[in-house]
Formats: sequence, C-alpha cells, structure tokens
Amino acid sequence: MPQEVRLQKYIAECGIASRRGAEKLITSGKVKVNGEIIKKLGSKIDPSKDKIIIDNKNIQKQEEKIYIKLYKPKGYISSCKRHTGERTVLDLIKNIPARLYPVGRLDKESEGLIILTNDGKLAHKLMHPRYEHEKEYEVTVEKELSDQEIKKLEDGIIIDGRKTLPTKLKTITNKKFNIILREGKKRQIRKMVSAVKNNVITLKRVRIENITLGTLSPGEYEYFSSKNFLTPKRNIIKQNLTDIV
Repeated sequence: MPQEVRLQKYIAECGIASRRGAEKLITSGKVKVNGEIIKKLGSKIDPSKDKIIIDNKNIQKQEEKIYIKLYKPKGYISSCKRHTGERTVLDLIKNIPARLYPVGRLDKESEGLIILTNDGKLAHKLMHPRYEHEKEYEVTVEKELSDQEIKKLEDGIIIDGRKTLPTKLKTITNKKFNIILREGKKRQIRKMVSAVKNNVITLKRVRIENITLGTLSPGEYEYFSSKNFLTPKRNIIKQNLTDIV
C-alpha cells in the first residue's frame, strides 16, 4: 500500500515551513504536485513517487542519518552484498531502519569495530585516503618480534610496489601489539607482518578515529550520535583517547 500523507504535513516535515506556514503556501498556489498547482488543504501525496515543487524548487524529506558501531565477529564479511552461504555484518542488526553501508571493512577472519551508516558524506570522509584518519588494531602474531622488525613496521614497508605510511606501534607482549594506521590498503597488516617473516594469529580493530569498541562483545552493536565525532570544520574530531564513545 502506498504511504500517503497530507501535503501540508509533508512540507512541514521537510523543514520548509511550519504546518500553518505550509497551509499558506498551498492556498496561495505556490505548491505543485507532479506539475499541477494544488490549493486544496488536506490533499494527500505519496512521497515515494510524487514530485513536489515549491517556488520552482523540488523538495524532498531528508533521510534520518543513522550511526551504528558494531563489533564484527570472525566469520562474517563486511560487504552489504550477500554471497551464497556467507554471513554479513547486516545479519547482526535487528530491524534495520534504513539502507546502511559499512565504514572500515575487515576481512572475514578479522574482528572488531565497524561503523554502519546511511550518511554517505561521512563515510567518504572517514575512508578516503587523503584524510589519513587513524584506525587502531590489536594484533597477535605467531613469533616474537625483534626490535628491528618493530622498527620496520613503524617506518613503513613496501607492499605491492608502494611503501606504506609510517605507523605507531605499541608492544603489549613479545607477540602482541597495537598498531595505528593512517591508510587502509587491503589486508595491509597481514601483508606487513608477512613482510617481516611472521604470521598474524588474531587481528582486531579497536578504534576508528575517536570511535572505539568500548565494552561491546562480538556481535553486539549500539547506536550513537554524530555529535560524538562531527565538527563543522572537519567533520571528524581529533581528540584525546579519553574522549571516547
């Protein structure tokens, strides 16, 4: 069934005017629906297919922006597209309210933080290489890392003919460390570790900029507000690690 609404209500919900102001726009003949001037109050429209024009400008209700941080478990793929027999991160979200896209993909055998949103502009700014946004990972490797190998990982390693950007690395144990990247090449950490003759055992992303996993467990998620990390100037807050979500 079509989702019809009263024209003046829809105009008000689009933020064009108050309900009373919307009624005045209609009765004054300033509103067209599918090319026809509508002056009758109470007229109904279907926003999904009807074209509404006010003062020669097409109006459309802005989609509510949704932001979810999810702990992707191992065994799930980050893609929105379903492959035969594959489980996607969207399978973990109940009653999905909109079409969501993953920000910050992880390979199937990795786990950790993924942001899901319908805010395309934000997704672009978070993931475009030129912004060099920080992404932090907790990594366990097969063999102990020497000081020389740690320095190589920090300074950058040639992968697919191009040197990676310098990283920040903090050792937790001889086989476990946190690493901060400012780029997102495919399977980058696994390739970097392989370049120093080692293998990744576990890989978990714990942070994207100032958005962290917090207390989430694998498969859990929570909604959060864009106010937690948006600024008018840059759209991403660079702040202390204590200012976390």
